[in-house]
Amino acid sequence: MKTPISIFWFRRDIRLHDNTALNAALSENKNVLPIFIFDTTILEELPQDDARVSFLHNSLNSIHNELKKHGASLNCLLGKPIKVWKQLADTYDIQNVYFNKDYEPYARERDSAVSSFLSDRGIKVLTFKDQVIFEEGEIVKNDGKPYTVYTPYKNKWLTKFSDQYHPVKLQIDRFWKTTFDFPSLEDINFQESKISVPTFDLSVVKTYTETRNFPWQKGTSSISTHLRFGTVSIREIVSKQTPGSTYLNELIWREFFMQILYHFPKSAHSNFKTKYDFVEWRNNKLEFDKWCTGQTGYPIVDAGMRELNETGLMHNRVRMITAGFLCKHLLIDWRWGEAYFAKKLLDFDLSSNVGNWQWAAGTGCDSAPYFRIFNPAEQQKKFDAKYYYVNKWVPDLNSFDYPAPIVDHKVARERALTAYKKGLSQIKM
Repeated sequence: MKTPISIFWFRRDIRLHDNTALNAALSENKNVLPIFIFDTTILEELPQDDARVSFLHNSLNSIHNELKKHGASLNCLLGKPIKVWKQLADTYDIQNVYFNKDYEPYARERDSAVSSFLSDRGIKVLTFKDQVIFEEGEIVKNDGKPYTVYTPYKNKWLTKFSDQYHPVKLQIDRFWKTTFDFPSLEDINFQESKISVPTFDLSVVKTYTETRNFPWQKGTSSISTHLRFGTVSIREIVSKQTPGSTYLNELIWREFFMQILYHFPKSAHSNFKTKYDFVEWRNNKLEFDKWCTGQTGYPIVDAGMRELNETGLMHNRVRMITAGFLCKHLLIDWRWGEAYFAKKLLDFDLSSNVGNWQWAAGTGCDSAPYFRIFNPAEQQKKFDAKYYYVNKWVPDLNSFDYPAPIVDHKVARERALTAYKKGLSQIKM
């Protein structure tokens, strides 16, 4: 006779501490089996040395080792989620399944299919809010419609926010006693990446407002990748912030973009503001390749792209500069840049990536106006005047090999303004 068990499914919450669904599973059940599914639907799109897979694998291994101290283990599986769940349902006497909600289009589709299957098998599915403070239906206008402008969303978010933080003590004795082997990277057809995720540092929050825009300073916390994979609790991080602080406002932007993508899933691939659908992009492949490799002849743009390619990260101010340059100076569709960042960024989060790229292109909700076109040379003077950042990432700056500017700023600006105006004029036709 099979032992009745409950299952907790790790996803974007790779931690034992302050994990909402995991705490619920352990408080309500004995014999809780923790699992993780390496989703081949996602993995098949990634290079074998993808740094995010290495980070995820290492983080899961830490959880597995912690569970082993208490006679339990993490069951890691490989495959398409629905097929894996069918195998689990055939193997075990599953009573309940617990997991934290994910709000991205693919995740919602996946979770709906899995939940329907489990329910049909008589297995109870319980889902919880964990990766956000407020989810899609909690911060809305008085008429129930979603906000599409950040500031009123932020203001309501702050009025509803309570900084009461009381993490539940983990009832680790309620895990099912198992001895699953932890898979190697090779077992899931990957290999260790040379790129590593930096440890986050919240001490910089004290001076964040003053230092965050200067890429040569250690002025940001490096927490974005940890939030993306849930190796830290958003509740714990937010509880340490002062309401109205610049750092907290940036965390609210994260939730704003999440609810935008939830309510407007088409914005993942389409202009949020459809009036920009008629803008005619140049989409020059050669120029795009030069942008990707940091060979545009604009030092701060090239430094940003080289930092991204080498480390998997890029300073936020420079992300704005490089994105704006691609869309406005080169007139290349924001979707090209969004896809490149998606491949490279350790902290890639679909909602934030799409939201910020559409902001830069002027096509998104609450975005920069189309006529705001950053001058890269002026941005250099403002944020890296002594070239500390540029010299680190563009050592060939003063060599004969360094390219001349790919386009003149004034020419590019006029070209962009003309293209946007022409595109917008098509609406009336």
